Amino acid sequence: MVIGIIGESCVGKSTLASKLKKELGAEVITGRDYLRLAKSEAVAKKLFAKQLDEALTGKHLVYVISEREHLALLPDGSLRVLMTADLPLILERFGLRMRGQLPEPVKQMLEKKHGSFDQEVCNFHIHNNTGMESVVEKIREAVF
Repeated sequence: MVIGIIGESCVGKSTLASKLKKELGAEVITGRDYLRLAKSEAVAKKLFAKQLDEALTGKHLVYVISEREHLALLPDGSLRVLMTADLPLILERFGLRMRGQLPEPVKQMLEKKHGSFDQEVCNFHIHNNTGMESVVEKIREAVF
């Protein structure tokens, strides 16, 4: 089963991916990690697409997506999990990543991207990490 975890920066995608890795024994691939599959980006994308297709009926693979362009890589039949958070929480979390100093250009970039995934069709929607444990259980039930 392929599980796509979709959302902006600092909404909890990596936290959920870690929980699913532990719970399901899933492989986790984040963003452009697939580029490690080959020297050429085109070849890497083809190999990754094949890996995703094979995972639909085999091992569990979690793909963490924070860029809209990567949505196209999710094959039909993937389980889609949308994670969202309120902008103040995202800014706070990102600020912590940057040791408490959130530069104005970074803040503006986060504000511009906020809500960019909100209209995506998904199987599960987690907002501000609310109910993450129950979603992990529901995903577990969906893949077994």
